[in-house]
Amino acid sequence: MRRISRRTIGLLHLAWRILLVIPSVLTIQSAPAEDAGAEIRLVVRGDDMGSSHTANVACIQAFKEGIMRTVEVMVPAPWFNEAVKMLNETPGLDVGVHLTLTSEWELMKWGPVTQAPSLVDRQGHFLPTTSQRTGFPPNTGFLQSPFKLEEVEAELRAQIELAKEWIPNVSHLSSHMGTPTANPALRSLTKKLSREYQLPLELPEAKPAGGFGGSDTTPGQKETAMISILENLQPGLWLFIDHPGLDTPEMRSIGHIGYWNVAADRDGVTRAFTSPKVREVIEKRGIRLMSYGDVIRDRN
Repeated sequence: MRRISRRTIGLLHLAWRILLVIPSVLTIQSAPAEDAGAEIRLVVRGDDMGSSHTANVACIQAFKEGIMRTVEVMVPAPWFNEAVKMLNETPGLDVGVHLTLTSEWELMKWGPVTQAPSLVDRQGHFLPTTSQRTGFPPNTGFLQSPFKLEEVEAELRAQIELAKEWIPNVSHLSSHMGTPTANPALRSLTKKLSREYQLPLELPEAKPAGGFGGSDTTPGQKETAMISILENLQPGLWLFIDHPGLDTPEMRSIGHIGYWNVAADRDGVTRAFTSPKVREVIEKRGIRLMSYGDVIRDRN
């Protein structure tokens, strides 16, 4: 029987030690990818810019002084021109076209930017609700009205094209009160426009982060709720949506059946979005604030 030399035994020992080390090296190399996947990403979105002067001021404040990174602008709304000016002066704010087919407030109204007789009431305004609501006057639900899909398409096209022409950083489309996506035909149309204009519709991959717990919550309760949400977020992509506002005489005049505390409610939203305590939790947990545009670019 042939004897194994000391040199061969030494080489075998060396090979065995290398085999033991390789798994540890591979584990170390794979760690960064694991850490990246553990990132908490949060999109904070403010809706209804253009609906009032107060909403415009609050949305800009929520971006400049707070955690909001995306705003949705309503092209047919009465303060759209001011929103255009403000957004051009705030180029870092990501913008979505908040496709609008309804006009919900009792004392402030708007209508289409096109000639669209099937989309309006006798005064030329959009109807106030997506679907007929209990307590509202009859024939005020959009889905129950005799709207023409070709007029919807022309109107939504016009809104998109006006926004793209006048506003920088338009990155996506969204749906005011859910109306432009409220049934299969409307949703199919809106998706078609999304593809045609290369503006993604919403963020389907984002999970809802939660909410403030109702319009009757105080500013302090909203701040507490926001902090609780942030402290409990797990790794992944999250979306938080609300409506920045301020407690001004203008906003106190805005409301509809069942919701007349708009000013107090939305003032609390702005306070929560700009709260130093909220920012402190975001920094402590290493939460990455993102816009819709950021997420869309990351997809590509």
